[in-house]
Amino acid sequence: MDYEEIGAASALKRRLDSSLTAQAVLAFLLALSVTALFSRPDEHPTSRLLRSVLHAGMGVVFMVVQRRRIGRAAGTDASRLADLNRKIRHREVPTDPGERAAMRRLVAKHLRPVERGRRWLPYWMGLMGLIAVGVLVLGAATDSLQSALQEQDERVS
Repeated sequence: MDYEEIGAASALKRRLDSSLTAQAVLAFLLALSVTALFSRPDEHPTSRLLRSVLHAGMGVVFMVVQRRRIGRAAGTDASRLADLNRKIRHREVPTDPGERAAMRRLVAKHLRPVERGRRWLPYWMGLMGLIAVGVLVLGAATDSLQSALQEQDERVS
């Protein structure tokens, strides 16, 4: 990758990080592609478009609410959050005491879910292991794996 491609990717990241409009356009394009992928072929394109607008709108509303909630927790407005998050990622320490306090509150807000997840992670991993073992035992008990392999052998030969 040359420096121009890195600069273009960095500019795109900054644009998506700071612009709600760019995030909304990306959410709409993603919703449109997923809707087109999972819709029936005989469905009218207008209904696909309307569903995509609805799904993208719900995603944008969710992003705006989250951004405002985090902004209130950090004690700053939602437009400064992108700059504070960029400074956190690049390990930049602000010189302004007010901005430093806002960054401290933002980091504390980000760490709460991490600490909560760390506490519950062993239980979730154990549950997922039990589900995997249960599916394996159920498959062996019903002999579905062996019958599926026999059907595949019959098709091949």
